[in-house]
Amino acid sequence: MDAAWYVLHSKPRKESFLLDQLRLSGLEAYCPFVRVSTVNPRARKIRPYFPGYVFVYVDFGKQKASSLQWIPGATGLVSFDGMPARVPDGLIPTLRQRVEDINASGGELLHQLNPGDRVRIVDGPFAGFEAIFDARLPGTERVRVLLKLLQQRRQLPLELEAGQINKVEKRRRY
Repeated sequence: MDAAWYVLHSKPRKESFLLDQLRLSGLEAYCPFVRVSTVNPRARKIRPYFPGYVFVYVDFGKQKASSLQWIPGATGLVSFDGMPARVPDGLIPTLRQRVEDINASGGELLHQLNPGDRVRIVDGPFAGFEAIFDARLPGTERVRVLLKLLQQRRQLPLELEAGQINKVEKRRRY
């Protein structure tokens, strides 16, 4: 077999520990972390982009898959029908670039948004419109907002890139 990237489950909030253990074992490993802004100053400033998972580059011709299960901090390989799931070629460099772009732009933008918050759409065909933040879509940098157009009674759900919206600050009344 050739060496390839695989995905290893980690114990909850042990991604950094598992990453260190894999590297100490002489394996190449990757766990993307993104910066987040928090309200609580004591909260973590970075978090895993894929909580509970670490990527590992391994050749199962030279190393047994079962040996990865016993590395401290790991709970096993992501597998289908008993076979470790191989990460598609080219995904890791693309992922590295995406995480680098997120961190370069100041980290994730959605930490301060709650369902019901007013947002302004700043890019795309609906730029300039205000909408209501509905949800962050799982596993992506996309959001769902509710847009009311032309005095309609119902709101139109839109899926947008997270960077296409900004939170509208509440106006103070004097």
